[in-house]
Amino acid sequence: MTVDRTRGYRLFQGLNAVILTGVVIVTLYPVINIIARSLSDENAIRSGSVNLIPRGFTFQTYQYVASDPTFWINYRNTVVYTVVATLIAIILTTCYAYVLSKPKLKGRKALIWVAVFTMFFSGGLIPNYILISSLGLKDSIWAIVLPNAISVFNLLVMKAFFEGLPAELEEAAAIDGMNTYGILLRIVLPLSKAVLAAMVLFYAVAFWNSWFSAFLYMTQSDLFPVTVYLRNLIAGATSATSVGADATNMTVAANIKSVTIVLTLLPIVLIYPFVQRFFVSGVTLGAVKG
Repeated sequence: MTVDRTRGYRLFQGLNAVILTGVVIVTLYPVINIIARSLSDENAIRSGSVNLIPRGFTFQTYQYVASDPTFWINYRNTVVYTVVATLIAIILTTCYAYVLSKPKLKGRKALIWVAVFTMFFSGGLIPNYILISSLGLKDSIWAIVLPNAISVFNLLVMKAFFEGLPAELEEAAAIDGMNTYGILLRIVLPLSKAVLAAMVLFYAVAFWNSWFSAFLYMTQSDLFPVTVYLRNLIAGATSATSVGADATNMTVAANIKSVTIVLTLLPIVLIYPFVQRFFVSGVTLGAVKG
């Protein structure tokens, strides 16, 4: 029996290694291809000769984008929007999830129903636009932050995590005279670093990549996030190829999409390794238990 189990375990490990290696290759291939295209010239891209290695190595498009001061203004906007929106979202989601994790709370089911209802039904694009306009939130950071401040999925994950914490810890703190806010700040949150890190990552990625809210509610270019700037740049490059342009614009138009993806992806790629060790444990511990 021991020999059979050992052989089976080795076979399982081998299959896992093959499958996971395939997943890594499939995942990395398009990323490396995009980076190679962003560093290649227009002729190589159009001929389809760019695969994993840049052809006709050039930084022309990066220089084209970086030389525009509007790009850096919009990039700064994205950083500000992401930091502020993520901070507000984490505070609101944590408070709401902590409340919902208390089974003896009066009206708990109604509060859960209100949250879950918004996962399946929304007011629609036009009513939302009218609401944001009537509240005077257009051309402000709050048009991006407030409508997306709470993700119901993240809320339910945090709720499940808080429900899994030992109730005896909070009861002991309450006996020692600590109030609800003290228990949350000094007992619950220090034990919730894993799920908080996972939620920060979820929210930060969502806000960093978001562009439609800004595109819809902002009219001043100096308020755009970098995603809207790059979206407009792609549209301009596409029109340049269709109506004709000089050699520089043609090169920019050929790999602008690749440069866009690289510039948008880079900050998240740099941040992810620092929160990755909390990510799996946070989502797993906050998963819905059977």
